[in-house]
Amino acid sequence: MSQTNSHAQAGGTAKPIGLLIAAVGVVYGDIGTSPLYTLKEVFQGGYGVEVTHDAILGVLSLIFWSLIWVVSFKYMAFVLRADNQGEGGIMALMA
Repeated sequence: MSQTNSHAQAGGTAKPIGLLIAAVGVVYGDIGTSPLYTLKEVFQGGYGVEVTHDAILGVLSLIFWSLIWVVSFKYMAFVLRADNQGEGGIMALMA
């Protein structure tokens, strides 16, 4: 009986964290796959930024560094934790 309760408690905390990571992936994945839409929204609309050389470089820099941080975080969170009974490297990812 106690094993069932411990599994239920462990599963209850893992679910919200998984949903949070999935939501972050969806939000930043959209920005990563559509930088043209992102640029359009930044420079148009009610809060549009004035189109200057510095503003364009700033927005491109934000997009670039957002992608770098998200990819790095996901790599550290998932790929580096891959473990196949003590094995590491590509074989652990393939298993």
